[in-house]
Amino acid sequence: MGYVCDTQMSLFIPPADIVKTAGTWTTSLSANVVKEDRTPADGVFNLIVPLGVTGNSASFKGARIKRVDLLYKVSGGACDSIPTVEVEKVTFSAGGTASGAALVATLDSGHDTDAKRKALGDHRMMVTLTSPAWLDDDEACYLYVNVDASATTQFALYGAVVYFDLRL
Repeated sequence: MGYVCDTQMSLFIPPADIVKTAGTWTTSLSANVVKEDRTPADGVFNLIVPLGVTGNSASFKGARIKRVDLLYKVSGGACDSIPTVEVEKVTFSAGGTASGAALVATLDSGHDTDAKRKALGDHRMMVTLTSPAWLDDDEACYLYVNVDASATTQFALYGAVVYFDLRL
């Protein structure tokens, strides 16, 4: 019996599935587009995007995460900073202890500096893993983004897309 290996898989993660650590967020539907808007306020918040793809305890089976794109818009006033963008891989021991590490990744040329990430406009920030990560059955991955908003920053979150290989 053979296996299936699809190298062009993607999964959309809606804004409601993304953890937002601070601020007031409002979900809306306008022109057939769902988004979550943060009420303008000076302050720091984090976005934690669960990359919910299939893990497998067998070597080179399950999902191998290659890239994740974050879809957002900055308007009103630029963010003060978006200093941290990381893909976190968490491993859970048999006893339930969690340990994690940031995976090595690169950002697309439109987002490879803080100045580009925090600028006004529509954004599709592409975070590509240098070494794509296979997920074991006791592992999980998240995209972590730290945002420092100015008092006038209007931050709209449209969601994220994770790209992966799937081998079953």
